[in-house]
Amino acid sequence: MSQSPAVVVRDLEKEYGGIKALRGISFEMMEGEIFGLIGPNGAGKSTTLKILATLLPPDRGKAEVMGHDVVKEPERVRKLISYLPEEAGAYRNMTGLEYLRFMAGLYSQATGKDADEMVELGIKIAGLGARLHDRVATYSKGMTRKLLLARALMVRPRLAILDEPTSGLDVSSAYEIRKRIKEFSSEEGVSVLVSSHNMLEVEFLCDRVAIIEGGRIVETGTPGELKAKYEAENLEEVFVTASGRVFHG
Repeated sequence: MSQSPAVVVRDLEKEYGGIKALRGISFEMMEGEIFGLIGPNGAGKSTTLKILATLLPPDRGKAEVMGHDVVKEPERVRKLISYLPEEAGAYRNMTGLEYLRFMAGLYSQATGKDADEMVELGIKIAGLGARLHDRVATYSKGMTRKLLLARALMVRPRLAILDEPTSGLDVSSAYEIRKRIKEFSSEEGVSVLVSSHNMLEVEFLCDRVAIIEGGRIVETGTPGELKAKYEAENLEEVFVTASGRVFHG
């Protein structure tokens, strides 16, 4: 694994109407890593990902992707990343294959990458077989999420930013999504930043994690390191203990 940082976040702050979403968070993730930003809903995960995806400016602090400042060099950053929001949707009147071709065409125009290669990879990642020829409107939530994941990864980004990629999915679909993410990162060497409130699933997916609560990072490390440090059986136990120490003394 390369030792160059894929993401560097320093003292990042963001406020919405008097409510502090981020209170000076800092963390790094390395190239080739699957890094998890985990915590409960409202902890600041999505805000952090939107800042890194150049969709939201920070109030204070600094964030870099592959050495490029997200505020000063947003266009450079956008060419290096793909972003999958939690509530993303696909065009329901298109077939899955039409959707992949349409999105590949847009990416090709923006980046110069080969659209046919993207589509070929997208078909493989989606794993939907003959259902790719059916309209997206007929897909289950799990199938739609697989299609959207394929859209995000088929461009072979340097950094894939995935916000709650398995949210609302059944156990089988969530397992398939995690499996695809892990295999793709390993095969392509793509860095993956994933957010989730499901700490148990992230424990099996991520190389390292940062636990966020109330806009603060309360711990960072590998799942094994954190469980050993807190003598915990899982990351949920780590979270309860670590956040309790930070907020209650």
